[in-house]
Formats: sequence, C-alpha cells, structure tokens
Amino acid sequence: MTYNCGMEFAHALRLAALTASNRTVSLVGAGGKSTALFQLARQLQPCIVTATSHLGLWQIPLADHHIIARSTEDLSNLPNAGVVLITGEIKSDRTSPVTNEILYWLREESKKRGIFLFVEADGSRQKPLKAPAPHEPPIPEFTETVIVVAGLSAIGKPLTEEHVHRSEIFSQLCGLRAGQPITPKEIIATLTHSQGGLKNIPAHARRIAFLNQADTPELQSIGGGMARELLNQFDSVIVGSLQQNSFRTIEHTAGIILAAGEATRYGSPKQLLDWKGKPFVRHIAETALQTGLWPVVVVTGAYAADIESCLKDLPVSIVHNPEFKQGQSTSIKTGVEALPKSVGAAVFLLSDQPQIPGAVIRALTEAHAKELQAVIAPLVLEERRANPVLFDRVTFPDLLQLTGDIGGRAIFSKYKVEYMPWHDDILLLDVDKPEDYQRLVENEKN
Repeated sequence: MTYNCGMEFAHALRLAALTASNRTVSLVGAGGKSTALFQLARQLQPCIVTATSHLGLWQIPLADHHIIARSTEDLSNLPNAGVVLITGEIKSDRTSPVTNEILYWLREESKKRGIFLFVEADGSRQKPLKAPAPHEPPIPEFTETVIVVAGLSAIGKPLTEEHVHRSEIFSQLCGLRAGQPITPKEIIATLTHSQGGLKNIPAHARRIAFLNQADTPELQSIGGGMARELLNQFDSVIVGSLQQNSFRTIEHTAGIILAAGEATRYGSPKQLLDWKGKPFVRHIAETALQTGLWPVVVVTGAYAADIESCLKDLPVSIVHNPEFKQGQSTSIKTGVEALPKSVGAAVFLLSDQPQIPGAVIRALTEAHAKELQAVIAPLVLEERRANPVLFDRVTFPDLLQLTGDIGGRAIFSKYKVEYMPWHDDILLLDVDKPEDYQRLVENEKN
C-alpha cells in the first residue's frame, strides 16, 4: 500500500466541498486530535476554533487570534481572517470549555460568514487511544461532521493508562484485559461501539474515522485492513500520518453495470451471451463483487427478466430503467440515483465487456483513494483511453444532467481526467458485432 503526500488533509476528508451552511466539524478521540484540528483550521482558514472540553495551554499559540469569551459581548470584534480560537477562562494549565450560549452564537456567526467552525469535543491527555467517560464526548447537537481519531501507534502496546486514556472503560468496551497487547481488533471494537467511538454522534452527522500515526508501511497496511470493517459504521475512513502529511481515503466505491441496451446492431441480447459457461452480465457482476465494489448496481431495460434471472443468487441491486430506449444517459442516471449517499465513487462497467480483469478495477480504486481524482480512466498503449472508468462523487450531479444517447465521457471536458497507464489491450475490445464475439472467444482460447 503506497501513500501520497500530494493530497491535503482537508481534501482527504472532503471538507472543502461542504456548503457554507454545513461547516461545523467536531473532533473526538485520541492520537493526534488537536494536531488534526489545527491542521484543518490552517488549510481552511478563515475559521473559528472552539472547544466543549478543556484545551491545553500549548494549543493556544497554534491559532492566529485567541479570545477568552465570558459572554457573547466579548465576541463583538471577532477577527475576519486567520484561525480564531475562542475559549473559556484559563485555569491552571488549561482552558475552560465555552458556554452553550457562546457555542450557539459561534455556530450562527460561522454560518453567517460561511466559514468553518471546528470544535474540539474530547480530551485524551495526548494518548494514542481513549474511551469516553459517562459525561463524554460533549459533541454539539448541531455538528454536521464528526471526526473520530485513533492512534495506530498503540498497536502492540499493553492496555495501560500510559497508552490509553480511561483504559478501564476501554477494556470494558473491547473485552481486552489490562496489560494485554492492543490489536487492531480491539481498536475496531471500541471505535464501532455505541458507547465508544460512536457515542453522542448526532444521527444526522457524517461520520469519519481517522486512523492516525500510520507512520510505517506495516501500520499503513494494518490501517487499510481495519478500514473495510470500519466502513460498516463510518461514512469514510482516513488512514494516514499527520507527521508525514500522507493520507489515504477509503470509502465505498460502487459498481454500476449498464445492462439496459437492446443490442439492435448485434441482433440478440449481448448481456446474455455465453462466455466461459456464464452470461456476460453475470461474469461482470461477479468480477465487480470480487474486487470489493459496493453496492453493485445492475441497470436493466430490455431483456430485464432474463438478466434478473441469471443474477438472482448474487448480492447485487437490480434497478430497471423504463426509459432505456432514450439512450445510455438514462441508464447512467438510473444507476447514480440508486446509490447510497455514503458512496465516494462509482466504476461504470459495460455489459458487453466480460473480459475486464478485476486487477484494473482494483487499480482504479486504489489510485482514487490516494488523491480523490474526479475521473480516472485506463490508457492503453499510451494513446487509447478505455473502459472501465471511475467517477468520483463530485461528478454525480453532472452525470444526472446527461441526456440522449451519450455516456460519461460527455463531462470529461469539465473535469480533469487522470489517465492510468494499462498494459493489456483486452480493455479495448467490446462486442458490437458477431465477429467481435468470435474474437473474444478466440482470445480466450489463445
């Protein structure tokens, strides 16, 4: 698993794409939470930073401006630039949380200005991991995005207070006894527990798990493996290192199989042609599932009953496009409309290309995780673009505006297309005529 230092942390979290009225972000957990907060604030300034928990005094210099707010009257001259930190009174070595009155005032002010409000909503005493106490974490109910941070440096360390804040509660949540070495299993169990990482997250909020301190290739690989399980409870998982400024965004990538055509040029349903003893469309669906695409959506039109019959035992979603005669754009829209909101991208697969290898799909999704490019397409023989093509979620609104018999390439001019070199020209073969089918069969024999 390789990492890329070219993607900013805020981009990996997709925060820059949030609308002006949807920019309250709370951070909880441990393992670099404060560093993450101020790194995001610096990248997305001007912004307001505050806390519903105590802040260490060492955090104050990370902001451009610091205001101690006893009441909203202290906020009458709030700066318009930089990172503005708002706290309660300074007591000993830390600041007090802001009052609810001030918190709601900051919420309205940030919305009015169209800027981010970042809230540190947890304390962890600078340990890699933590479990929340009964009164924690104080996440504002109006938060739209919650980032739950965990430090992978704790893996292999004993479960003690040295490495885990509130280690006794952590033990109760994951079942690991005190002193035993911490494994990814216990971190996953705690992050996905209703009284652990998921505690007090508003039902409407987007959930992001950030596995920080993946500072070695081994921890990067471990984090990637953990991410797949965490996606059952989180909208996205970031595996990376704030210290190295390297991040990988792991989200659900859908597979959309366009299988609605009448195949008028071919003369019979291409989706049902036999290849290696199975119908084309089944081969494609199985490949999509084997590569980890989720959900796999099959868009039908003509021959819908026959296609559904040959897929009935597979965990795929079948959606019918009643307007399939109006062209491919209608199937693209039908497929995109069927996707859950948590999907980060979609790979479009054509029903007349059963030979597409799983390796190219995996390469597309891995490349996308590194930089979240808008569009990624294979480039064969250094000059010919091929299928399948991956489209990031930022392109979905434009795909939904397509009309007529055109495909996703109609929006290539609007987005920068990342071309991925591919060595196998098998991607260029599609079955339009009987002789194409014969060539496909002959290639398999050879």
